[in-house]
Amino acid sequence: MSRLDSFIRRVSAQRDVLDHVCSLIAGLPGPVLELGLGNGRTFDHLRERLPGRRIVAFDRALGAHKSSIPPEEDLVLGEIRETAARFAGIGAALVHADIETNYAEVDAETMLWLPSLAADLLQPGGIVASGLPLQHSALRHLDLPPGVPAGRYFLYRRLA
Repeated sequence: MSRLDSFIRRVSAQRDVLDHVCSLIAGLPGPVLELGLGNGRTFDHLRERLPGRRIVAFDRALGAHKSSIPPEEDLVLGEIRETAARFAGIGAALVHADIETNYAEVDAETMLWLPSLAADLLQPGGIVASGLPLQHSALRHLDLPPGVPAGRYFLYRRLA
């Protein structure tokens, strides 16, 4: 499969997962945390799907399109592992972590700290949607929406 076809499949799955997750958290208060703002496409999508919901975006550096930059108070720049940890206990309804690199050694390192970070950020019943698999005793695996291939994305609910 070409890299273009792979990208199209990835972002289509991402959209379907985010739409599904937005319905899952509809009645759950709390902010949404976007780990990995990137170009801002998923931030923009979440902002459209969850009007009025606070969305805090984290990234190493600002690279988003100017139309997809969160307000200054909801943009946190620096090493995500460190900056997001300062938000532990915030009671997020959703943590969206799109920070995989497709470099095995880098992603293996991220999987050492991301599961605990996500669990610390979520409220009980909150959802984490991740491009990487997460293993943590407080996170229960959820099924993906129909049409999203297994292994393309990962969903978990924070246990009480």
